[in-house]
Amino acid sequence: MNPLYYCFAMESSTDDLNRIISNQKNLLETIPAMVLLVKNGSTIEYMNPSARNFLGDLCKLPENAPHQQKKTCFKFLELVTKTIQDKQIGDTLETTFFESHLEYTLAPFEGYKGDALYWLFMRDLTDNKNQLAELSLFHNSIETILSHKINELKESQIMRRKLTKELNSLKEHLQEQPVEGKMVGSSRALRELRDMVFQVAKSDATILITGESGTGKELVANLIRESSNRNNKPFLKINCNTISDSLLESDLFGHEKGSFTGADGKRIGKFEVVDGGTIFLDEIGDISPRMQAALLRVLQDGELIRVGGNMPIKIDVRVIAATNRNLAMMVQDGSFRLDLFYRLNIINISIPPLRERKEDLIDLTAHFIRRYRQAFKKEINFLPQSILDRLMEHDWPGNIRELENVIQRAVLMAKNNLITENELFFDIQPGDKNQTPYDNYLQRLDGRTLKDMVANIEKDIIVYSLEKNRGNVAETVQQLDIGKTAFYDKMKRYQISPKDHK
Repeated sequence: MNPLYYCFAMESSTDDLNRIISNQKNLLETIPAMVLLVKNGSTIEYMNPSARNFLGDLCKLPENAPHQQKKTCFKFLELVTKTIQDKQIGDTLETTFFESHLEYTLAPFEGYKGDALYWLFMRDLTDNKNQLAELSLFHNSIETILSHKINELKESQIMRRKLTKELNSLKEHLQEQPVEGKMVGSSRALRELRDMVFQVAKSDATILITGESGTGKELVANLIRESSNRNNKPFLKINCNTISDSLLESDLFGHEKGSFTGADGKRIGKFEVVDGGTIFLDEIGDISPRMQAALLRVLQDGELIRVGGNMPIKIDVRVIAATNRNLAMMVQDGSFRLDLFYRLNIINISIPPLRERKEDLIDLTAHFIRRYRQAFKKEINFLPQSILDRLMEHDWPGNIRELENVIQRAVLMAKNNLITENELFFDIQPGDKNQTPYDNYLQRLDGRTLKDMVANIEKDIIVYSLEKNRGNVAETVQQLDIGKTAFYDKMKRYQISPKDHK
């Protein structure tokens, strides 16, 4: 005889019966598993709190019940029907409910009226499934990482065997820590340059810094200002090449209200703002004859006149100018004023190109390795003598800026703690006979989207054109037949500065 039936037969009083019903209800209400009672596969008669919290209340839904509730109810009734049809009653099965993984068991239950009832017990396995998936992914990732590391170690061992007889040209120099912003190197040419900077810095004389593109003219200007008596006064840097002529005049000397279209009020120029301090005019050789006349007045008389004004304004500003152009030749061909040239060239500091002071190469190389290994979190501490020999053999047409590009790229691409031939690529200069062929260029872009390829080609064209025109934006815009505003937008998008290509 069924023990439960026996129990009910013995416990015949109403109080005892209520106690048994209450115990059963408490059990269903407190167990963490979801429990549903389904009648005839068509309605849900009961749901315990766990089920209601997970699914919502689906018991005896009215006709006007929300669509989502009806959809959920239909899904579970369909699940019960299918389980019955497949004769899987009593089996532990799994299903997916939206994005949740559920384990369920269907058990028959005969009602006191003979109704076909079924208990549906369910458990949410979503967290367990996700954890297993993460463990599997982690396991696969570990295997992949280990495989890569083993291959890297093999390559490293092969490379180290080749370099066992190499001299580490970097070790001693990495221990030195030159102050950031100082001129790096110990060649005679650089020592003489430093001496001259410190000798003239204390005076208020106008200084003209000359040298090829990439030699560090701005760095010299910074050192002059820092060593001068105006080091605690304002210091402004103006790139004369990147501002149109009309805007440059207004920017430097200011303008009066109504002096031109859009001049809604008086504006103080940079020379007035920096009064008492120092102003650095980079690429001075690119200013127009009109600007040359205005600048001559400032240098000659210590005064300026705002655009649209007629009253001279006294100022006290030290001028440091720089150019990579030959101003003496420009004076001869009439494109630069002789009197302005004399005013600017009171003290001339000429920076030698890198090819004339290759003794500084290892100091500069160590300096850039130190900078970029910190930026890229790389432990580069070995520079084979063979790599240094290649650096010494190169002519460095792009000077220190080119060297910095080469070392930055090498540190970024280095796989281990040393720089090898595989990471050493020299910049391509305009007109170089050894430029990368067209097919090699396309191979470099292989694997990218068409949009990225077009953007890369456009960027290279802009850089090439600026290099060819020595950073002259006006000439580049004219040659490429593009609007100036659109050209500046593209340079901003690709993070290109004309100053870097002079």
